[in-house]
Amino acid sequence: MADLWQEQRDARMTSVEPLPHRMRPRSLDEVAGQTHLLGDGMILRRMIDSGIFTSLILHGPPGTGKTTLAGVMATTLKAHFERENAAMVGVKRIREIISDAHRRLGDSGRRTILFLDEIHRFSKGQQDVLLADVERGQISLIGATTENPWYAVNSALTSRSTVLELQALDVKDITTLLLRSLKDERGLGKLNIEISEKALFHLAHKCDGDARRALHALEVAAGSLQGSDAGNALPLTIHLRDAEESIRAKSVVYDKDGDEHYDTISAFIKSMRGSDPDAALYWLAKMLNAGEDPRFIARRIAIFASEDIGNADPTAIQVAAAAWQLVEKIGMPEGQITLAQATIHMAVAPKSGATSRAIWSAMEDVREGRTHPVPRALVSGMKSSHPHDGANYASPHTASDGVGTTDYLGVDRIFYEPTERGCEADIRDRMANDRARREAAASRNQADGI
Repeated sequence: MADLWQEQRDARMTSVEPLPHRMRPRSLDEVAGQTHLLGDGMILRRMIDSGIFTSLILHGPPGTGKTTLAGVMATTLKAHFERENAAMVGVKRIREIISDAHRRLGDSGRRTILFLDEIHRFSKGQQDVLLADVERGQISLIGATTENPWYAVNSALTSRSTVLELQALDVKDITTLLLRSLKDERGLGKLNIEISEKALFHLAHKCDGDARRALHALEVAAGSLQGSDAGNALPLTIHLRDAEESIRAKSVVYDKDGDEHYDTISAFIKSMRGSDPDAALYWLAKMLNAGEDPRFIARRIAIFASEDIGNADPTAIQVAAAAWQLVEKIGMPEGQITLAQATIHMAVAPKSGATSRAIWSAMEDVREGRTHPVPRALVSGMKSSHPHDGANYASPHTASDGVGTTDYLGVDRIFYEPTERGCEADIRDRMANDRARREAAASRNQADGI
């Protein structure tokens, strides 16, 4: 009788869980995407298959499965799993988890994995309590964050952890998840609901790689069918309009392969590059009206600021960064004004591809093996016993022009070639003068046999 009561209780508890929770993967093979980590021979798969317990920091966009992956790892490794939020867990609770982990390890040999969401919010006091046991391997830490861990997470944690990036799920991964949820009894399998191809495509695209958002939308669409007068005949079908309403985004008139999406963003970028603010604003309006993610547009503007403007207008990258941050903070519809301001700035700014060409050229040099040794004058004498290392270095601050004549590369290579547009015209003149001084100094040194 007690077992039956427990089963009924568990069933009632499960019945109120949202679809994303019910459909959490139970094994590594059910984890969507992340083949760069979990594919055959990939780093995380090798670690898990080898039974390696190590501290990890998982970073990536929302809905990519950071929490899910940590739970599946604990299950696969037969470890006890503790889940906390770094912003809310106190020192007292951390000590309790550590104490229980010690007892569990001593009594049964079972390891403990502590999962900390939002690990970038972990304070130094919390960290100090935990790190010694992490270093001794008595507890394994898995942290999750949507921020860049190399900037947002305390270096004491990153230095003791393997940092892995989870990528946004692609349309194929999301589609697989949606179809699985419609058939799986843990999901919507008992409801006998189907989905049209257009509705499936819309949900998979509009979730922006966020599996949680896609599954929430699917559950809303399925619930609206059950509560409507759509007819009693089974199976019920989720159509495009149901999908649009469930994910709160109007379907863009894009073809199945998404060509219209890529063509529109291409027209937007090329209009800014061609210094036509009116055309750029039209394509911006079309994307926003179609329900395009404003963060995607902000990202493309930020890329454009460096790739197509660069130092011809150094303020462009500042405008792009501010626009991106403001769009994140204020959202829509007000964010459209910020995006419009940034778009106009990019369109009317002087253009230069010199910055992008410079880094691409330098990267090509390094990739193709044309790496050059650091000139001896630039080598740190503190880390070398060679008598000439750093000895001939002359700080530019001691030169009358603040530049000096030191050769900083050791070979005659030019990567950055400023244009004569905008601020780069002045940069071009100054670089030419600096280069002439260095060449003259090199000629004198050669003549003097130095």
